[in-house]
Amino acid sequence: MALKIRPVHKNFFLRTAFFHHQMAKKIKTVAVIVAHPDDETLWAGGTILNNPDWLCFVICLSHKSNIERAAKFTEALKALGAHGMMGDLDDGPEQKPLSDNEVQETILQLMPPLHFDLIISHSINGEYTRHRRHEEVGRAVIKLWCTGRLTADQLWAFAYEDGHRAYHPITIEDASIYNSLPPDIWENKYSIITDIYDFDKNSWEAQTTPREEAFWEFLSPAEAQQWLVDGYMPIQVE
Repeated sequence: MALKIRPVHKNFFLRTAFFHHQMAKKIKTVAVIVAHPDDETLWAGGTILNNPDWLCFVICLSHKSNIERAAKFTEALKALGAHGMMGDLDDGPEQKPLSDNEVQETILQLMPPLHFDLIISHSINGEYTRHRRHEEVGRAVIKLWCTGRLTADQLWAFAYEDGHRAYHPITIEDASIYNSLPPDIWENKYSIITDIYDFDKNSWEAQTTPREEAFWEFLSPAEAQQWLVDGYMPIQVE
């Protein structure tokens, strides 16, 4: 049976966020900004599932016009307890570079004009070797935060590496935040990848699905801007 797409509008999220902030004051608003459907689950799905009290809005920048992938993204959001919207940036196999302006404007078109407690997105170095769109989105989010066009108390960037294709992506243990997922949370995450996104259990995606999740944490735009300048994160020293 075909999956049905259930569009979620920015105004709904704004009303929900406002209601919770006014009535509860304690709920955490989180924006997750990713390049593709399934990125939100692969790299941060366990964290989202493990924080059901978050009010989470997921921005996916590509494949809105792909009916099958868009429907799966919608079902994945339901399983994650999140809301979200999709864009249609080019994601052809050629991976032609996109301009900073195009990526940034697409993000702004999809994002509710809301101050978030936390934004989560891609690393400027990507999560594996190599997908240009991940890197472009990571840079765009930081630039928007640094210029005040996105506002949030903090930013987390996915922290994974694959040894230059030597193995499936794994978490970077020296990252600012490193969490092992409880077995039931990982199983739910894995189910989204294999049952909702319909990846075969022998697929790269299913075999990659991390049991740990890690993030680089930035408490100010200045810290993130320095990462853009340096191009890498220094190893954390105890």
